[in-house]
Amino acid sequence: MARRPSLQDFLGRHEQVVQVRLTRVRGSSPREAGTCMFVAADGLWGTIGGGQLEYIAIDHARRMLVQGLAADTLDVPLGPEIGQCCGGRVEMSLVQMCQADRDEAAAQARTEDQALPHVYVMGAGHVGRALADLFQHLPVRCILIDQRAEELALCQADVEIRQSAIPEIDIANAPAGSAFIVLTHDHALDFLLASAALQRGDAGYVGLIGSATKREKFRRWCRDHCGGLGTDRLICPIGASGSRDKRPSVIAAFVAAEVIADLTSETAATASEGGNDLPGEGNQPGAEGEPAENSGR
Repeated sequence: MARRPSLQDFLGRHEQVVQVRLTRVRGSSPREAGTCMFVAADGLWGTIGGGQLEYIAIDHARRMLVQGLAADTLDVPLGPEIGQCCGGRVEMSLVQMCQADRDEAAAQARTEDQALPHVYVMGAGHVGRALADLFQHLPVRCILIDQRAEELALCQADVEIRQSAIPEIDIANAPAGSAFIVLTHDHALDFLLASAALQRGDAGYVGLIGSATKREKFRRWCRDHCGGLGTDRLICPIGASGSRDKRPSVIAAFVAAEVIADLTSETAATASEGGNDLPGEGNQPGAEGEPAENSGR
């Protein structure tokens, strides 16, 4: 499995790089102040939002490289003047990077990577692997966990692969704010892992694949076996956004969107906490009336 290239890899491949940084944002803008992009003569790392704004910045940075200009600034209105309709205004700095700049940028990138929220996909069946395929491209650290080596071996995504005989220990050792998506091959294990994630009290997301019926069974199981553990914060079914398509890749797309919304949006997180007490509708692979393989495997 190829490792995803890092900013440090990019900087190592290019001798001359201009760092483009949004220094001030007024009104509506595709990215926030502090966002950086790195431009080489034949390469690019990161984005300041795409569109005509980014084209202008890239073109200006490459002209700086040709002219040997060390630093410059741009003030760009995001309106009809450049063919965009955001309506805001962006100021940016463009600086040819010295070695100290490169070291600082690489260190900052490593710090940001270490601060990424963890997403634990508990089960490496069809849906679990489809989730790993998506999360590898998103700003999270994805850990795919299963007891079965043969299922983990089928994953080709650039995520952490972890064979774990006692996966509830992985849940207990996860950092605060982590997301847990439970979709193993066994309903009893699903209940054990989902309850362990809920008992933490600090998870950013706890989801259990299944149906409204499975959710109710899990609620009663928690009442009887977990000291009345509340299930209000549980998402079950997961990714229940109205699609009737139960292919693993489709389910994974809805679940990934749901998890990212909860991890990155204060509004979505607040709404989720207030709205998860009602059982969801619909069935998913492994739910009652569906194939018994709870993870779609």
